Amino acid sequence: MNYDWQPLLLTFQLALIVTLILLVIGIPIAYWIAFSNNRFKYVFETLVSMPLVLPPTVIGFYLLIAFSPQYAMGHFLESALGLKVVFTFTGLVIASVLFSLPFMVNPIKAGFQNFPTALIEASYCLGKGSWETLWRVILPNIKPALLTGVVMAFAHTIGEFGVVLMIGGNIPGRTQLASIAIYNEVEALNYQTAGVYALVLVVVSFIVLFLFYYLNRRVLRIF
Repeated sequence: MNYDWQPLLLTFQLALIVTLILLVIGIPIAYWIAFSNNRFKYVFETLVSMPLVLPPTVIGFYLLIAFSPQYAMGHFLESALGLKVVFTFTGLVIASVLFSLPFMVNPIKAGFQNFPTALIEASYCLGKGSWETLWRVILPNIKPALLTGVVMAFAHTIGEFGVVLMIGGNIPGRTQLASIAIYNEVEALNYQTAGVYALVLVVVSFIVLFLFYYLNRRVLRIF
């Protein structure tokens, strides 16, 4: 029996892109939340963590409204920049970045908050700036937190359903992810195809988590 592997390939492609983006933006966000004295940081921290408690369809609905060409932002992006978000892979990336943001930020933030302040102060006393201290002192010593953020963001993106369905739809070869394809196959009573898709996700998820726990333990032993 021939299977369409495109939903799986699209899912892993999305997860990889989203994880890389979240790693780039998650580090400065987590750093600011952990060390900033700004009175409004708790409001921002709450907004970052909102996807943890909100139903995915709620976030997907507001993203659909925000980026729809019928509304201001979506109309501007499409008319001025030629960027179409709704029912595109770009929309999947944006939605997944926002929805998986706390899974990257929160572990890294915890790593920053648990890092000894004495080492940071010692770095400053040696003439190192905040940027150099971050990259040469803090980040190399919070590798378990970074690894946790990467794994959690990647795994969470693989399992997304509601938010990506709302913003990306169900377009084969373009926005149809593995989770959506499984739902479609079950509705069509094609349990064998759905089982293959589900099994691949189970195996990949197991491998990712197994490597995470194995590598995390090795890193902890080193440090």
